[in-house]
Amino acid sequence: MPRGNKIKAPIDFILKIVTLFFSACLITSYFTPYIDPADYTLLPFFGLAFPVLSLINIIILIVWLSKKDSWLWFPAIILILGIPFQMKIFSVSISKEDVPINASQWKVMSYNVHLFDLYNKDFKEALKTRNEIFEFIRKENPDVLCLQEYYEQKNPTRFNTLDSIKSIMGSDLYHEKGIHLKKSKQTFGVSIFSKYQIINQGDVVHQDVDKNNKNYCIYVDLVKESDTIRFYNVHLQSIKLEAKDYTNPSKQKNKDQARDGYSRGFQKIKTAFSIRAKQSEAVSKHIKTSPYPVIVSGDFNDTPMSYTYHKFEDDLTDAFRNTSSGFGATYIGILPAGRIDYIFHSKELNSSNFEIQKEELSDHRAISCIIY
Repeated sequence: MPRGNKIKAPIDFILKIVTLFFSACLITSYFTPYIDPADYTLLPFFGLAFPVLSLINIIILIVWLSKKDSWLWFPAIILILGIPFQMKIFSVSISKEDVPINASQWKVMSYNVHLFDLYNKDFKEALKTRNEIFEFIRKENPDVLCLQEYYEQKNPTRFNTLDSIKSIMGSDLYHEKGIHLKKSKQTFGVSIFSKYQIINQGDVVHQDVDKNNKNYCIYVDLVKESDTIRFYNVHLQSIKLEAKDYTNPSKQKNKDQARDGYSRGFQKIKTAFSIRAKQSEAVSKHIKTSPYPVIVSGDFNDTPMSYTYHKFEDDLTDAFRNTSSGFGATYIGILPAGRIDYIFHSKELNSSNFEIQKEELSDHRAISCIIY
């Protein structure tokens, strides 16, 4: 056997093993939206890795193409089967419908404001960020504003938020739920501010959740002219990663502590997947009881390749995919999670002008759109 063929044989064998491995990983990720994370705790990680796995399989396909080998069909078929899932991650909207002139329109904004930067060590910088968030909301001028990681403190306070937002909205109508600290008169939670009449309000109770958990779902029924819509503001389970959970072991003096941190971080992510699944089921079940069309927005803390996302897309329309193109990344924090903030609406409604905030004033970008 010529020397060149001796080298080629083991390389091709290794490439085939790599192809089979990453093809299997990508196929596994396709099951993520349909299987409860509580049943298979590692499965959600394949969904989280879906974009990377897709990219690796594309590279493998290009390698086999360059070799003109029939093995190219293996990654090609796997990638073709995954097109419906790829369109969850990367949206392509060909046509943009104009909102009918006589249509009843609602401009909805959802924003995880990260407590308005309350815990910034530089208080002046915190106030600056808070004011920039206020100015952004004022400029966007939503009819309905859904805030997650909302913070307020009853007077006296140097960090006013409630009165400021009421002034910006030009309305005193709002509904909030959160942890209330009596001594300091502080509230941490979620809120909905509205320019239109609230005829009913409530919350979706999450079972088996720690009493100090700051993740909630609230709703209001709003009336505009002859239309009544139920709006949900959703903030599903956060991972609550800390710096010690992801610091590179090579940069730490105590390697054991660093490894323990990675293990702890992994467990936090795994636990959050399972809790979000229960919360999404509870919210999805509650939505089905609504006597009105619904608009559901908020921080879902999960990607489009997740069980959580699937619980909503089954019965509702994802406004981003309905009206925009691209990846639509909304999270700019530690993990490269991409799009985890959503606006869904009943299929009988329509959406237009989906916008994602360009400024980085929080660890999330605000999202907004017109629903009609």
